[in-house]
Amino acid sequence: PWLYLFLIPALSMRLWAEEQKSGTIELLMTLPISVSSAVVGKFLAAWAFAGIGLLLTFPMWLSVNYLGSPDNGVIFAGYIGSWLMAGGYLAIGSCLSALTNNQVIAFVLTVVACFMFTISGHEIVLDFFQGWAPLTLVDTISSFSFLTHFAAIMDGVIDLRDLMFFGSLIALFLFINVIVIDQKRAG
Repeated sequence: PWLYLFLIPALSMRLWAEEQKSGTIELLMTLPISVSSAVVGKFLAAWAFAGIGLLLTFPMWLSVNYLGSPDNGVIFAGYIGSWLMAGGYLAIGSCLSALTNNQVIAFVLTVVACFMFTISGHEIVLDFFQGWAPLTLVDTISSFSFLTHFAAIMDGVIDLRDLMFFGSLIALFLFINVIVIDQKRAG
């Protein structure tokens, strides 16, 4: 998670910010595709690129298997969890990249937002809210933690709740991304 906190925002910062800065977004919007198709297409291309980068670590898995006998199910679950987390970070980054035409600002906003999602289940954050907030709000804030969902997958347990979390987070931020691009196109 901590490595992705800087790698994925660097990947997502140009998705829409550079299109807006260079003016090619107008050309993209004249193509016979919908805004949602463009958003999903850009997201899937970036997610596939991140997945290829993740797959390039496969020789390390082979080396570990050659040197010992690890639990390959846990390693495979870790790869799935890492890919899902990259998708969540990319969806957030794509949405924030659409809000600005400066890719550096998009990078910084994405790092901050992803950092907040990552540590939202940490004790320091929860202790701040436990003093005055109702327990349901504290539990809700804790449930948005990337670390909590990723740690469960890293233990080798691919739970439907974790898959739903990452899937709904990706869908929500891509939906917001479509709204932002539609608003910029209309305005």
